[in-house]
Parts: sequence; C-alpha cells; structure tokens
Amino acid sequence: MEPFRHKKIIFIAGILVFLFFAFGANAATVGDVVNFNVDKGFDISGRTQVQSTLVKTGAKLYFYVEKSWWGLQTQSKQGEILANLDSLSNEFDNNIYPTLISTFGAEWNPGIDNDSKITVLFTPMNSAEGGYFREADEYEKLQVPTSNEREMLYIAVSSIGNANAKIVLGHEFTHLITFNQKNKNFGVEEDTWLNEARADYSSTLLGYDNSYSGSNLQQRVKDFIENPSDSVTGWTGTKYDYASVSLFMHYLVDHYGVSILSDSLKSRSIGIESINEALSRRGVSKNFAQVFINWTIASAVNDCSQNSEYCYLNQNLGNIRVNPALIFLPLTGDSSLSSTNVTKNWAGNWQKIIGGSGNLKLEFSGAEGFDFEVPYIIYDKSNNYSVKVLELNNNEKGEINIQDFGTKYNSLIIIPSLQSKLSGFDGLDLAYPYTFTVSITGNDPGAEQALTEKLLAQIDSLKKQLAALLAQKQAGGGGVPPGLQSNACSQLNSNLYFGMTNNSDVTCLQTFLKNQGVSIYPEGLITGNFGPLTSFAVIRFQEKYASEILTPIGLSGGTGYVGIQTRTKINQLLTSQ
Repeated sequence: MEPFRHKKIIFIAGILVFLFFAFGANAATVGDVVNFNVDKGFDISGRTQVQSTLVKTGAKLYFYVEKSWWGLQTQSKQGEILANLDSLSNEFDNNIYPTLISTFGAEWNPGIDNDSKITVLFTPMNSAEGGYFREADEYEKLQVPTSNEREMLYIAVSSIGNANAKIVLGHEFTHLITFNQKNKNFGVEEDTWLNEARADYSSTLLGYDNSYSGSNLQQRVKDFIENPSDSVTGWTGTKYDYASVSLFMHYLVDHYGVSILSDSLKSRSIGIESINEALSRRGVSKNFAQVFINWTIASAVNDCSQNSEYCYLNQNLGNIRVNPALIFLPLTGDSSLSSTNVTKNWAGNWQKIIGGSGNLKLEFSGAEGFDFEVPYIIYDKSNNYSVKVLELNNNEKGEINIQDFGTKYNSLIIIPSLQSKLSGFDGLDLAYPYTFTVSITGNDPGAEQALTEKLLAQIDSLKKQLAALLAQKQAGGGGVPPGLQSNACSQLNSNLYFGMTNNSDVTCLQTFLKNQGVSIYPEGLITGNFGPLTSFAVIRFQEKYASEILTPIGLSGGTGYVGIQTRTKINQLLTSQ
C-alpha cells in the first residue's frame, strides 16, 4: 500500500472568512465534462489541470474519470469499470460514510458548493501515490484561485477495480472530515502526523485490515520492521512515516480506545496537546510521553504476561518485535565500547548489548538542554525480563550497572528517545546526538580459560585443514582456495559486529553490501566503521537469504551480527562473483 496524502493551504495575510452562497449548485449529469485543477506533484504528467467526464452518480458521490483515459477504454471495459464504481459507491454509502462520521464527526455538508454529494476524481498519478485531498478546494476562488470549489477527493485511476480503492476512499474522506472538524470549526491546522494517523487508521476502523494478508496494515508492519527508528511525529510523506505512525496509533487506540482519536479531533488543540487532553478526558493517568515509552517497550518485547502495556493487543500485531541494533562485547577480558548516534524527536531507538562476562556498566550522555528518556530491558539466562527507566541528571547523563552480566544476565536492550519538541513538527526536524559507553570488568578467569582452550582447539583444527589443502595443491589437486587468495575482498574470515571501527574486513563487508543493491544497503557508505546503517543492511541481507542463514540456527529475524552462517553465504556470493 502506497502513502496517501492531503494537501493543505496556508494563508499568510490574516484570517480569511468563508463565503457561502445561498444558491444551490447546478445539477450534475452523467456525461458532463469538467476541467478540474489538480496537484502537479501527484499527477503522472505533472499537469495542473485535467479534463474529466462524469461517468456515474451515487447517493453520496459523483464519480469523474479523466476524459482521455476513459476514451481509451473499450465498451466492455467501461462497463466493468462502472460496475466497480457501483460497488465502491455502495461501500461508501453503507460502511465508509456511516462508520467514519459516527466516529469522527461529519464533513462540511452541504459544503462549499451547497451540494451534499462529494466529488471523486479518478486520474493517472505517480506510481508512489494512492490518492490525496486538497484543502484548497474548500475555499472560494476569490481566496484560492486554484480551488475547484467543492468537497473533492482524488484517487489514482489504477485503483479502480481493486481493494485499494475503498481503502484510499476511506483515508481521504477522513481528511475531508478533519478539515471540517479542525479548520472550519476551530480555525486551526492539525499537525500532519496526527492528521495522517487518523486517516491511516480508518482502514482498520472500517474492517479492511481484519484479513491481514495483503492488507494496508501488513504493509505498514513490513515497512516498520525495515526502518523502526523513523520519527512518529516528523513528516516527509515517506512510507516509513506512515509505518511508524500507524504502529503507534494502533497501540494507542487498542489500549485506550478510538475515542482518543475522535476526542482529539474535536479539540481546539492540535497534535500531542490534543492527545493529552483526550487521555485526561477519558480518565487515563498517562500522558503522550508515557504512552510513547510503553509503545517502544512493547515493540521490543510484545509480551502481555508481565504487563498488558508491554504488548500490542491487535491480534494481527501479536508477533511484531523490533530487531535492535546489536552490540557484541568480547567474550573474555575487560573491554569498553562507545557509540554515538543521532535521533529526532519521538523516534524509537533500540540497541541490544550481548556478549562479555563480568560487571557491566553503561554510561549514557544526551545533548544538554534536551529531554531524553531511556527505558531499558534486562534479560536473564532463562529469557525472563525486567523493565526499568534510566534516571538522567540535569546534564542528561546517567549510568546502568549490572552485576554478573554474561552469567546471570544474558542481554540488555536500551531504548533512548528524544522528547523535547511538543509542537511545530511540519517542516524540517533536526536530529540530535546521544552517546553511550559500555564496559565490562571483572571477568571469570575460569570461563576465560575454557574459552581460550576452545579457541586453541579450533586453531589446531584449521591448521590441519590448511596442511591438507597445501598437500592437495602440491599433488596437483588445483589452485589455492579462494579463502587463501591475496585479494582482501575475496572472502570474510572473521566475525563482524556493531561497534567495530577502522576495520578492513568491515570495509570489505560494506563494499559487498553496497553491491547487493539499494534494497539491502540504500546508503551505500563505505567507512570501515560498523555502525547502525551497516547493521540494518546486514539484517536485510540475512532476511533475504533467511532459509540459508537464519532458519538453520532457529532464528526468524536478522540479527545484524556477521557470524559463521552469514559469512558462509557472503563468501559463496563473493566466490561466484
């Protein structure tokens, strides 16, 4: 499912007054041809106006189709399209319209054109677009010259005849309702992230996500797992924006009710403030920030047994778990590792520390003057977990201390988030740094000795294999195997993990990942430093070849750790290249 959008219009010179004409609109007749203004950013040819034909009138909708496209369809195809539009009209009358207005309130009716019916224009759009709504159409031409002066929704013509049409129609109709409830009633502009969140949730509200396979929700989950650290409130219109806000909104509504969305819509406040008001009105003791923290925890553990707030309640979201960026500590010896990252406001950041044996200390430091929150999860050897929150001082610094890490406790997940900004999210949102340092001291000498003996045994086995290969070569059995060639990027011979720096094997890994294409490593950076982007690229690679890398060792999701299974597949591909 591709993103849906609405176009908003901002007035610079004061507050404008709506003009309303007392006379009714001229009756529309099938076959009428109308020139409509459209958004060139969505149009497949970058046009600002299209000529359209009214092909069907329903009880609540006018259906227009671009005239030139309609003329290219055969008579039988036109009949099929009209049948599909008839079905879509019935779906709107009997489900979309009554469900959404009973939840969110009504659209402006009879509206700017004094006509109770809504215009739907099907027109060719860019492949990345499903549809849109223009606020400009809700104003008189005296105010906005490009207005079509009618309640109007735009849908990609490619949607006719498939399930996507009703999803887009519900989504864009929610924007039409929002305009009436916020802009017209209160004279305020809703934050884009929340406007899109309500509209995107409409597919679940209307029952279109009940069948999960192929649904809008399934696509949102896929995009969220691919890039979970996208900000909930920041908005650039990417599929990741829709994914993060969709998952957060499902968590919010499932735990506190859809009334949170409807109450916030009927408030003069916008964005986070309106959510806080709605939570308070419903007697919820938590605010937006606390709900956000619990959502990030739920996205990591998704387990209701300890706390119902640490899981998704929607049955289709029961298996979601974010794959944290992995940080591997050396199994023996004292060690220390430092990582600096950047984050935007209201973005989840999941990092998992494993390895090491001894007393673990994690020191966190956020940019001063900003509000960071750092919940963390500790897992013991039996995979039981406890959730805590790191207390930061006035300088945004704090530390976690865990005794017997590696023996009693198995792993640590930290989820830092920046929560300084409460409004004004439309437009560029800056990212701010945070740093954490993890150190292990006081290792168990016995465990270290056992590991040393194991490694020596492995080295001895490798020596014997090497001797056998050399003997084969001397006997005329062929050339030196690829792993012994001098080309540094012909094979990976060591495990690689998050936090490694200035490493030639990491450079080789990044070069290999870049050559796999943008679906694996879109950033394509070759630095020699194993950071979050490299870790995410490794995860995508592992999941692409899951049957060879993950399934044999009992994993369902990528880890970002380049161990023996991953190296084997990489080396196989390097050899074939």
